[in-house]
Order: sequence, then structure tokens, then C-alpha cells
Amino acid sequence: MQDFVNILDIACSLFRPYVEAHKRDVQERERLLREENERCQIKAMEEEEQKRIEEETRRREEVEVRRLEVHRQQIQEALNQQTCYQFKAYAQQQFPNDQEQQTVLIRQLQEQHYQQYIQQVYQQQQQQLQQQSTMQPLLQMQPQLEDSEIKDRRSRLLEEEENGIGGGESEGGSSSRSRTPELSSHVKPASMWTRKDIEEFKASIQKEGGDSIIKVGHGETVTVRVPTHEDGTCLFWEFATDSYDIGFGVYFEWTKTPGTQVSVHISESEEEEEDEDEAIKEDVERGGAMLALDPEPQPPVTVIIPIYRRDCHDEVYAGSHVYPGQGVYLLKFDNSYSLWRSKTLYYRVYYTH
Repeated sequence: MQDFVNILDIACSLFRPYVEAHKRDVQERERLLREENERCQIKAMEEEEQKRIEEETRRREEVEVRRLEVHRQQIQEALNQQTCYQFKAYAQQQFPNDQEQQTVLIRQLQEQHYQQYIQQVYQQQQQQLQQQSTMQPLLQMQPQLEDSEIKDRRSRLLEEEENGIGGGESEGGSSSRSRTPELSSHVKPASMWTRKDIEEFKASIQKEGGDSIIKVGHGETVTVRVPTHEDGTCLFWEFATDSYDIGFGVYFEWTKTPGTQVSVHISESEEEEEDEDEAIKEDVERGGAMLALDPEPQPPVTVIIPIYRRDCHDEVYAGSHVYPGQGVYLLKFDNSYSLWRSKTLYYRVYYTH
């Protein structure tokens, strides 16, 4: 066989190139086949790894969803325990003889209260982040005081104390602060919710008559003063308007003599009281008998609900708050931002045992 191949190679000059070309073609096909097999193996491994990652991600998401659901249930149960008595009393007030409707209303109120709580937490987190981002550059830009400046300030303070300049002021400042203690930490948060039966609510208020319908003029703020009742433990409020929104907030004035009469006060704006204080200061500067007068200290006030604009022309806004102590609730309906429009306000306040 070898001799035949040698004779053929000598006799045919094209035989050797043909054999070599055929051999290279076979080798190239084998190489391509190996590369294709390697690509398939790599692709299969990548697909398997991708499936593993997706499965791991799905498991983590399921675990996170279960954890969030458990956390949500814990928060909602805690909120429901806090508002159970208030919502139950409110539901009994709305549907006195219908247990099923009471249960449905309580569930709706609890769900709305939870959503509002989550929204407030989110807003507080955003405010904290904004404050941190604002304070960081300020702290970096704040110059360091030199030792000499600190010594100069200390010496000036010592001179003022020796001359009796700062003593009276610090006394007055401490007295003023003692009349306004930090009370917010002892006050429970209020509960707020909304209802869709706005037309029925307005009709019931109109049927009741009295002073429960107020026209709040443009640029005005109406303050409804509601004293705490000796037989009550919780205050409820409901309100709505015609056509336009209005600002609403709740404050608590700490006083030992709150009285028993609900009263309504109308002012042009929140700045009127500040203007009166400025007028007193001007009289003092002019001298005379006003110098001997010591203005009566005002009772401290705690913010229960900050004033925000409410879409109470679309639905009834309602809420409640457990008495923090003896005093007067200040329900503020703020239309000071409106330059032209007056608002018709329908409201109702009552307490529960």
C-alpha cells in the first residue's frame, strides 16, 4: 500500500496537494465542531447560572414580601389597638343599630389610618434626608472660632454678669420657658380619616342648624375653641366645605380653667397676635404707665395636627384625639391663603366617655 501511494505520488503531481488539502479540511471541521461544543457548554452553564440567580432572587423577594407583610400586620395591629375604642365609638355614633355596618366602617377607618401613618412616616424620612443634605454643606462651610475670639466672648459675658446686665434677662428667659414646658412627648398622635358621604353630612348639618355652618372669608382664619369636658376622654371632629379646599389644623392650649363653652373666633390671619405684641412694645418704648405693666403670660400651646390644606370639598374629613390633659382644643380653619374666595364650612365636634 505504501509503495502504491509512492508510485501514485510520483505519477500524479496533484495527488499530494489534494491529500494535504483534504487533511486540513478535516482538521478545520473538527476544530469548528469542538468550538461549537464549547460554546454550547458555556451557554448551557450561563443559562443554568442565570436560572440559579433568578431562583435565588425570587426566593429573596418572597422572603422580603413575607417579612414586610408580617411587619405591616404588626404595625396595623398596634395602630388598631390604639384606635379601637375611638373607631368603635365613632361607628356606633354613625350606625347605632347596625352591627354589620359598624364593622365595615371600623375596617375602612383602620385601613385609612394605616395608610396615613405610612405616608406620615415616609414624609418624615424625606424631611430628615433633606435636612441632613442641607446641614452638611453648612457644617463644612462654618468657620472655626479662634482662641482669641472665644476668650473675648467669655470676658464680655463675665463683664455683663458683673454689671447685672445679663442676670435679669436670663431670669426672665428661664421664667418664660418654665411657662412653656416640653409637652409634645406626652401627647398621643391624632387619628384622621375621610368619608365619601359629603352630601349626606352637609344635609345633616343643615338640619341641625345652630353655629355649625360658618362662612370663612378670604384671608381669614376661624378658630373653634373646644374645652375638654370633665366627663369626656376623647374629642371627635368632622368637617366639609363647598366647592373649594381649606387649611385645617388642631392645637391644644394647656390651661387649668378651660371653661365649658365652645366658641368661634375669626381673625384676618395668624399674624394679628404678633402685631398686637409689636404694638405693646412700641408703647413701652414711648414710656409712661405701660412700662409698669407686665403682660399676662399666655398658656403653652402644643401642635396636635399641623395646618395643611385639605380637599374637604370632595369628601368629609374626620378625626379624633385622646385628651392629653385639661385645656382647650383649637380647631383652626385657615383660608388666609385665598385672596378672593370665601369658603362655606360645615363642621361638628363632640366628645366621648
